[in-house]
Amino acid sequence: MDASSYRPAVVIDNGTGYTKMGFSGNVEPCFIVPTTVAVNDSFVNQPRTLNKSSNWLTQYNAGVMADLDFFIGDEALARSKSSSTYSLNYPIKNGQVENWDAMERFWQHCIFNYLRCDPEDHHFLLTESPLTPPESREYTGEIMFETFNVPGLYIAVQPVLALAAGYTTSKCEMTGVVVDVGDGGTHVVPVAEGYVIGSSIKSIPISGKDVTLFVQQLMRERGENVPPEDSFEVARQVKEMYCYTSSDIVKEYNKHDKEPSKYIKQWRGIKPKTGAPYSCDIGYERFLGPEVFFNPEIYNSDYTTPLPAVIDKCIQSAPIDTRRALYKNIVLSGGSTMFKDFHRRLQRDIKKIVDARVFASEARLTGGMKSQPVEVNVVSHPIQRYAVWLAIPKLSMKNMGQVFVAQIPFSRGCTDAMSTAAKYFSCIVSNGNFGLGISTSNIRTPVYACS
Repeated sequence: MDASSYRPAVVIDNGTGYTKMGFSGNVEPCFIVPTTVAVNDSFVNQPRTLNKSSNWLTQYNAGVMADLDFFIGDEALARSKSSSTYSLNYPIKNGQVENWDAMERFWQHCIFNYLRCDPEDHHFLLTESPLTPPESREYTGEIMFETFNVPGLYIAVQPVLALAAGYTTSKCEMTGVVVDVGDGGTHVVPVAEGYVIGSSIKSIPISGKDVTLFVQQLMRERGENVPPEDSFEVARQVKEMYCYTSSDIVKEYNKHDKEPSKYIKQWRGIKPKTGAPYSCDIGYERFLGPEVFFNPEIYNSDYTTPLPAVIDKCIQSAPIDTRRALYKNIVLSGGSTMFKDFHRRLQRDIKKIVDARVFASEARLTGGMKSQPVEVNVVSHPIQRYAVWLAIPKLSMKNMGQVFVAQIPFSRGCTDAMSTAAKYFSCIVSNGNFGLGISTSNIRTPVYACS
């Protein structure tokens, strides 16, 4: 009996800032590590001599060591601070893989050093951001099948998994809008009956990293005593520990001014170079950080459309018969949606936009006709950042065959079919067999034949 048929699938959720990894059936990931790789530059940048009498074995060993001497996650951050020979590399930027060599090294460390499993004995579920090009799916499939020899692979779109988690009701509701706010990008993805409405996907250039940079900027402008080399990390921890969403920014200013002892927090740290302790005040940035999603002009003058307006525009561009269901099920996903009262502020602002449109429509009608009110509901959950793991039991990933729609023989010569399918589907499955899985677009499942 094939070992992969009864062993749990490996789940790796690759994000711009953090990667979450574990096994299907877990309600939370086993490990959460920063998506970064530290490579030893002394081996990578070693000069190549053309002299035939040179020691070719030394150059060969240097190449081998360059492939072995690297670290990922927190170890990579620590190595880059303690040694100048290691340089940091972030393989994913804005949700898209830009450095495939670093990404392959990152996956290698995740599988063998963190999860400590044999990739040949487990099916794999990976995630990708919306609007990922088909070529990225092909590269991922090539690395997983050729390098790690996995028996089965499923590449799922992150917002669809968040919706499939079904934590709104006991029954999985596959119609709704997913607001995925990650560290590298924000996407608004409408899904109707399990199919992504691709033409209505919206993306905005504001993400969790921008909130961190804004908090860092506010603390620097106020002249807080924070070491420059440690300012970004301090700003990130301040964002995660102290920031919250305000209902009225003017009232928050007044509260901080009237009772500073109650609302202003203290941050204490140790300077990394000298070891001397330091402290700084955490004030207005507590509520100004998340405010960039609702008033982005305070951070970036080039982009001024707030997130509630983007969500409303996304739903209005969807088919008219799906709009009420989409407004009724707006699901939050991603760590940057975990700010206190974020969902309440979002629901209130979207409701204002919808009610203003309904009121204007009724004013244009004659005869006193009244339209039925539109229900707006933003769904929040304490563990919405782990929406991928909540979706795994729904997809029954322990038996990958349950998600296959069609499975046909795969050979080296059928890369054209593989390339064509990657344009429409989010999965490439089964080593030795090419399977077409659940479609995440609004295009029905075709069947390809490979000779």
